[in-house]
Amino acid sequence: MAFSRASCLAIALSACVCPSAHGAAPVQLDESQPVQLEARSSDFDYKKNTLVFHGVRIAQGALAIEADEGTATGLDFKESAWRFQGNVKITLPDGSLSSDEARIDFAANLIATAEITGTPARFEQKRDKGIARGRAARISYQPVASVVRLSGDAWLSDGNSDISGQTLVYNMRDQRVIANPDEQSNQRVRITINPKKPSPKPNP
Repeated sequence: MAFSRASCLAIALSACVCPSAHGAAPVQLDESQPVQLEARSSDFDYKKNTLVFHGVRIAQGALAIEADEGTATGLDFKESAWRFQGNVKITLPDGSLSSDEARIDFAANLIATAEITGTPARFEQKRDKGIARGRAARISYQPVASVVRLSGDAWLSDGNSDISGQTLVYNMRDQRVIANPDEQSNQRVRITINPKKPSPKPNP
């Protein structure tokens, strides 16, 4: 059976950058826990029919969203759309996302999708052997699938190896990176494997 270029590249990236694949638990909100919203102040925009919160923080279980400002189409987390601006930080059970701006859709009291943009937007996840870090102009986060898509000058590192490309997809559950050749805009995917530092010799 012949492997496609995308499959071969995915295998290579998995081997070089994500050697640990113990499988993290799915990162998502717990529907059984209440959603808590705190804000420094709030007002209702009658022209746009939206709620505006300043110094806002939304939390549910181990996941939290903080920003200088949050604008919502409603407070019903069963179905609502939010836009966060200024010092946006999304805290996950084993990592975080940070950016200048974020658009988040809630459905059934869970985060359905989150798209963050920045100069750049940043992502990190604690792993068994270190921390995976990434940055890009835009990062899309899908909690149910535990997938992070980095687009626009994307870069991802586990501390030992670095990957850069136009678009990189990182599976948080499997700790695996995929770089599909069709999404690279004719740019090459670059992998840098940094030499391991020698262990210090014991004193005589």
